[in-house]
Amino acid sequence: MSRSEWFDGPTGPGDGTPRAEGGDGPRGPARPTARRRRGPLGTTLVVLAGLALLGGLAADVLTDVWWYESVGFRGVFVKELTTKVLIFVIAAVVTGGAVAASLVAAYRTRPFYVPTTPAQQVLEQYRQAIEPLRRLAVIAVPVVLGLLAGSGSLGAWRTVLLWANREPFGVTDPQFGLDVGFFVFTLPWLHFLVSFVTVVLALAFVAGAFTHYVYGGLQLPGRGPTTRAAYVHLGVIGALIALTRAASYWLDRYSLSTQRGDLLTGITYTDDNAVLPTKAILAVAAIMCAGFFLAAIWSRSWRLPITGVALLVVTAVLVGGAYPALIQSLKVNPSEKSLEAEYIGRNITATGAAFGLDRVKRIQNPPPPVEVDKASERKDAAGIPGVRVIDPNVVAPSFRQLEGQRDYYAFPDTLDVDRYQVGGQTRDAVVAVREINLDGLPDNQRNWLNDHTIYTHGYGFYAAYGNQRTSEGDPVFFEGGSNSSLGEYEKRIYFGELSPSYSVVGAPAAAQPREFDFPASGEGDVAVNNTYSGKGGVPIGSMLRRIAYAVKYREANFLLSDAVNSSSRVLDHRTPTERVERVAPWLRLDGNVYPAVVEGRVQWIVDGFTTSASYPNSRLLEMADATSDAVTTRSNVVTVGTGQVNYIRNAVKATVDAYDGSVKLYGWDTTDPMLKAWGNAFPGSVRPISEISGDLMSHIRYPQDLLKVQRELLTEYHVTNPGDFYSGSDKWRVPRDPSIPAQDQAVVFQSIAMPGEGAAAFSITTSFVPASNNEAGREILRGLLAVDADAGNEAGKPGEGYGTLRLLEYNPETRQPGPGQVLNQIQNSTARSQNPTEPLNLAQYITNNSGSGKQLTFGNLLAFPLQGRMFYVQPLYVQASAGSGSFPQNKVTVAVYGTNVAWGDTLEQAINGLFGEGGEEPPTDPGEPTDPGTPSGTVAQQLAAALEEIQAAYTDGQDALKKGDFAAYGQAQDRLDAAIKKANGLAGQLGTPAPSPSPSPSSSASPSPSPSPTG
Repeated sequence: MSRSEWFDGPTGPGDGTPRAEGGDGPRGPARPTARRRRGPLGTTLVVLAGLALLGGLAADVLTDVWWYESVGFRGVFVKELTTKVLIFVIAAVVTGGAVAASLVAAYRTRPFYVPTTPAQQVLEQYRQAIEPLRRLAVIAVPVVLGLLAGSGSLGAWRTVLLWANREPFGVTDPQFGLDVGFFVFTLPWLHFLVSFVTVVLALAFVAGAFTHYVYGGLQLPGRGPTTRAAYVHLGVIGALIALTRAASYWLDRYSLSTQRGDLLTGITYTDDNAVLPTKAILAVAAIMCAGFFLAAIWSRSWRLPITGVALLVVTAVLVGGAYPALIQSLKVNPSEKSLEAEYIGRNITATGAAFGLDRVKRIQNPPPPVEVDKASERKDAAGIPGVRVIDPNVVAPSFRQLEGQRDYYAFPDTLDVDRYQVGGQTRDAVVAVREINLDGLPDNQRNWLNDHTIYTHGYGFYAAYGNQRTSEGDPVFFEGGSNSSLGEYEKRIYFGELSPSYSVVGAPAAAQPREFDFPASGEGDVAVNNTYSGKGGVPIGSMLRRIAYAVKYREANFLLSDAVNSSSRVLDHRTPTERVERVAPWLRLDGNVYPAVVEGRVQWIVDGFTTSASYPNSRLLEMADATSDAVTTRSNVVTVGTGQVNYIRNAVKATVDAYDGSVKLYGWDTTDPMLKAWGNAFPGSVRPISEISGDLMSHIRYPQDLLKVQRELLTEYHVTNPGDFYSGSDKWRVPRDPSIPAQDQAVVFQSIAMPGEGAAAFSITTSFVPASNNEAGREILRGLLAVDADAGNEAGKPGEGYGTLRLLEYNPETRQPGPGQVLNQIQNSTARSQNPTEPLNLAQYITNNSGSGKQLTFGNLLAFPLQGRMFYVQPLYVQASAGSGSFPQNKVTVAVYGTNVAWGDTLEQAINGLFGEGGEEPPTDPGEPTDPGTPSGTVAQQLAAALEEIQAAYTDGQDALKKGDFAAYGQAQDRLDAAIKKANGLAGQLGTPAPSPSPSPSSSASPSPSPSPTG
């Protein structure tokens, strides 16, 4: 048989081609069958589909390039895209080339003469079926496999960049004596490389073996000889696969340092004394197996390779599995505590270094004084600065009802806590921005123009005192609406957590403004409009850009609407989290971003983490378990982290401007080797910490997710003695939240001073109770963790104490009540309110307001150490359980000290109930706003002041009515109503008749004022 016959198949007489019955007989030659011509429709549809796919891909790439240019991070996009393309091309070419080479080599070395056997007769039929498609298969199969391999390798771009830009940690692993950077940067890259090469070789082996078998070069045992070419081809590839297995076994030795076991993460006694040697033995066995594959070339038999593979499998099972299991059960388990002590110590040290637990400052709770001094206790309790009775996780509906103004405005479900200088003093504040809410528009107003060109942004930054409430229990705002204590700043929110997916903004200077700004307050006007004048977003004045965005968003109005003009810009990717993720794809972000007024702009502050799951011997933690709590369950903006980590650093503080969307990344933990590596990979993307202004520094706080991770670990790693750690007799847990018992209690921002500290510091806190196997376990307080969250206000330099973890530890013999016990005390307390007009005791009050059309909510439970005991404060909120206008109001505040419970309308009353009334009233700071909910002076003096407020509000209302200023008139009426209610309550306490309100003008003379524009 000639080569032409082998490649092209038999031709001429007897070639087996079927012919029409009768041949050239009487019926004559067979008529050729007319072939149907394929119509152009199918081809046209295929071409159009391909063009649409390419057009969509081009539009996505172009718009991404323009977006990155608009925020000044084009280099990040180019570097990421280039790295991905390079990895894809290399992986695809290597995989496709190896498979193609194997196919071609096997085909070209096929035997010319195949023995005639029943098996070969069957294969001959397959060969005849394959032959017409052979050339196409030799191209298509490698291409498809190459594309799959390239796509599957794209996820390794971070691994590749970290390895290429690696930095030393300066910490040596105790087992192998290698720098930790080898495990974090190099080992993941080597694992990827070995795995990729193994897959490529396996595909090449299968492709070669299949071709050799089909074309007769590879015979099954007993069915004929295998060609020498097949032995060489498959023997070499098999040897290479065995060598990759040897490399994999050797790398597995290092991977034991991050292996998670039942006792700890990292190398254990069994790993050190049994698994490590067996991994080395298996690596040697795999090298021997490679030799057996090569020996098959000369022995002309697969007996040695098959034997070698079988022995490798048996060795892996017996030596790699059974032997370590025997060591563990027969030697380690009976003496595990002593044998594992060294390895537990390594785990404790590594975990502390990887998660920052080595910064914990331990404080022992002092014993309570033997003699009780009520006056001293009251002084200390009253001296706690800014006890926050406004819970940011509860009062979001209050913000909506009081300041939302229209249904198309929205506040997030969870608000934020920050600090501001008001009246010359630093105040803890509950803050939020008022964003646009398209779902609040009526259905008949939902269209492309309204959704994307009219309602484009929110308006207003709102801040309320954390420790003040009105007489009705509402927040007291010092910023937002008619209140302005923060000076002038840009109040428009074009980029926020609730922003629309995209908006088209901007117009020529002479054009009529069309973007809704805020409701108008004058007669005849409905709204005040605005035209965006910022530099954010992507200009879309050119036809090319409009076409690209029309394709990207599948929206023809980019080309048809007159709202899109030469000055238009498109704002997209608008949430702060998404913007930071896009410019820093190597960061893991905190689940809670927060707004702050900084240097005349509203800035979103985002905490970024560098993380790894490859830090040797450090505990491997699931982020979703650690960061989930009661707030993440019910919030529409606070998210839960995902993935496993055993190293984390708050490496970056990022800001996103709410008006122009500009993103800035500031390097925070400058000692972090991972931050240095990413800085090398993306030069110029991270700014130095020296560029952080003093104003921005004053609003930086400790990230919540980092504390959640650290508190999860401290439930076990507060124990540093290996023997005690092993016994687990002092494990802790995070208390459950009273409103969502299945979830952990949320972390709390508050100002707190630990025993021995002179002044309170703005901190983020959490508590611990003993771990229990059931929900009925004893819930006494075992620890209180407070992390200094105040970065100070010095430009470029964090505060000296920032990030200090202070762990207050309680002796279990002191039996300090934990959050669950405190809640039980509150719910069952028969204490009477310090407000004498309240007829119910506390338990009755809670029951009465938990049904019959009312809903009672427990606010954040604040815990403070006070003279050896715990002082707890918890606000209670009441609202109607039904109705669109329902919102929670802080009606009472409860204080608990030891086993004593007291409550009243205000915190001052609750403190009086616990420790008695103080002597002299503390002097009032003239710069401090008066808390309408905190009484000062005697009841008679308070009543006289309320009567003066009534007269002043009435007079102001009459003056405003005469001037036609209906907005001011409405505000005066609100003050009048509040003053009358206050006077009624005070009069009831004195037993005197309630004052009657002054007559007001008739309704015909005073039309309802329009809402005033908010700020």
